[in-house]
Amino acid sequence: MPNDRTQPTLDFFWSSRRRRVATVFTASLLVTMFSASVAKSRADRAYYSGYDSTAPLNTELRSDEPTPEHRRIELTFEGMPGEPVPTLLGVPLGEEPFPCVIFLHGIGQDKTFFDTIAPIFTDAGYAFATFDQYTRGERHLGDVSFIEEALGLRRRAAATVLETRRLVDYLETRDDIDSDYIYLLGASFGAITGSTAAAFEPRIRAVVLAYGGGNLPKLFASREAKAALGPLHGIVSNITSFLLAPADPKQHVAKIAPRPVLLQNGEDDAVIPPSSAR
Repeated sequence: MPNDRTQPTLDFFWSSRRRRVATVFTASLLVTMFSASVAKSRADRAYYSGYDSTAPLNTELRSDEPTPEHRRIELTFEGMPGEPVPTLLGVPLGEEPFPCVIFLHGIGQDKTFFDTIAPIFTDAGYAFATFDQYTRGERHLGDVSFIEEALGLRRRAAATVLETRRLVDYLETRDDIDSDYIYLLGASFGAITGSTAAAFEPRIRAVVLAYGGGNLPKLFASREAKAALGPLHGIVSNITSFLLAPADPKQHVAKIAPRPVLLQNGEDDAVIPPSSAR
C-alpha cells in the first residue's frame, strides 16, 4: 500500500493519464468523424455518376412470347458494366412503332408487378417496360445486416436513376418503339426516384408521379414511420435522411420543366405526408 507521501503522486499520475487518454480518444473521434464526413461529401457529389450512353448494353433476350394482350419480352441489359438488369417489356399487338411507358415500381415490389398493370397500357397502344430495381426481385440481397440493407437502399436510389436512363438507351435501339414518345410512371419509391430520373433524362417527354414526395425529413415524419419505429423514430429518421440526402428529389425535380408532370397524392396519406408531396 502506498504511504501518504506517495498517494498524491499516484493520484496525479492516474488523473494525468486519464486526461491523456481522453484527449487522444477525442482527437481520434474528431479525425474519424471529419474523415467520414469528407468521404461522404465526395460520395454524395459522385452519387449519380456512372451513366455512359456509349457503353455497350450487352442485351440478352430471355424470352419473347405472345399473350392475348401483347408480346411479353423478358431480357436483361447492363446498367453498369457487368451488372445485368432483369427487365420485362410488353409490346402491343398492331402497327409499329409504339410509344412506351417506363414504370418504376414501389419499394417492396419487383418487375413481376408488370403482369398486373401492363395490359392496361398495352391495350391503349403503349409499350410498357419495367425492371427489377437493385435489392428487389432477382437482385435481392438475401439475408443481410441492417447496415448492409441501409447501404443497399442508398445505392438503389442512385442505380434506379442510372438504369432508367440506360433503359431509354435500349428502347432507342428497338424498331417497334417510337423513341420520340417515351414516358415515365413512378409509384411510391418509383415516384421519388423517377422524378430525379426524369430530371436527368431529357428524352422522357412527360412524367406521372403517383404517391411520391420530397424533403426527406418531412417524408420520414409520416404517421406510418412514427408508428413503425416508435421511440427509435427520431434517430432512425435522422440517420436515414443523412444517408439518403443526395437522393432527395427536391434537389432535382425542377429540371423536369418545361415537360409536363402530373403528381397524384392522397390528402390523408399515412406514408407520404401531403407536406412532403407538396
